[in-house]
Amino acid sequence: MADLQKNNQVDIGKSLKMIEFLKCELLNSVAMLFELMVKGIKEGQEALIEVLANIILVAYSLGKRLGIDYYMIDKKIQDKAKLHIIEEHHLEKWYGELSSLNQYLKNRGK
Repeated sequence: MADLQKNNQVDIGKSLKMIEFLKCELLNSVAMLFELMVKGIKEGQEALIEVLANIILVAYSLGKRLGIDYYMIDKKIQDKAKLHIIEEHHLEKWYGELSSLNQYLKNRGK
């Protein structure tokens, strides 16, 4: 019984440590994004794509650590995009980006 309790404590501690790591990783990536945007992107879009991909990866991983399925995150993004389309958010009104994202997420799920 003591071993089971010790393993649970280790798992909880390990999980908390990973959540803290992911939070730091997210902040670091956002800071890197801002830095790239301030400096300008001289060597092309590769660095920007790298940072944005890392932000998305960390967000999914953090959600998973907090007990949220990847599917649920995708579904919520799609729901928010649909709502903003209806509300004529500037991203949709000016660029049609939310419709594009919504369509992408629909196709990705197939």
